[in-house]
Amino acid sequence: MKKNNKSATIMLIGIVLLAGVFVFLNKNKGKTADAQSASKSTFPPKSEVGLLELPKLMADRPEQIIEHTGYTVSYNSDWCVPNWVAYELTREETRGKYPRAVHFEPDPDVRGVCPTYRDYSRSNYTRGHMAPAGDMKWDTIAMRESFYLSNVCPQDHNLNDGDWKMLEEQARVWAEKYGNLYIACGPLMSNNPEVIGRNNVAVPDAFFKVLLCCINDEWQAIGFVFDNKPGHQRLRNYAKTIDEVERLAGIDFFPALEDDLEDAIEAQYDLGAWKM
Repeated sequence: MKKNNKSATIMLIGIVLLAGVFVFLNKNKGKTADAQSASKSTFPPKSEVGLLELPKLMADRPEQIIEHTGYTVSYNSDWCVPNWVAYELTREETRGKYPRAVHFEPDPDVRGVCPTYRDYSRSNYTRGHMAPAGDMKWDTIAMRESFYLSNVCPQDHNLNDGDWKMLEEQARVWAEKYGNLYIACGPLMSNNPEVIGRNNVAVPDAFFKVLLCCINDEWQAIGFVFDNKPGHQRLRNYAKTIDEVERLAGIDFFPALEDDLEDAIEAQYDLGAWKM
């Protein structure tokens, strides 16, 4: 009986040891897969990390977050323009066929003062879209809401119809080529800005746009800053790092990214990756 018990004990120890080796090998196999995945700069689905395009204010200023069908706006009731507008542009959305809306309207969701069409009349500025109508052709409601005046800033006519428009068109090219593109844009304002209209709509000194995209299995980010005046330059001449735009705007862009990845891609930009 003692011999049998001893044999059984040895057998049990052997089974436990084999099980431990099996668990160890599979555990390390998982770590290897995780490391390989990280090296390819993969990222979890948005449902797991929140909306990648949404920034957050670093500076203290009025903010009302409004979610519309095609974009989210951080509205500033002191300026009567957005702090920022953010949205995702997909390959499928660039192929939308809905016609452009016609009329600018006050945003019904704004608390307090919202500009009207007349605030821009007889001024030296056009109604410059932040989230452009050309990116909202995939849905009739998204198109109509892009004409809400919470999505609009006083913009130099030549900029609106020139280099700013050129970047909007280029963003659609990138979304068509690479897939999901995460965009945030808005005004850069002085401490004492010019105002127009009965509602004292603030006139930006400049505008920013930042973009995030996965290109060839690597995350890339790039920023642009345009003075609110005619430019007519190559887009690459407006390019900046995300860190530079953050310092100018007082906004933290792409905070949903993992910290290490965010720090790496916001400190530099690669014109070659963006084919510029």
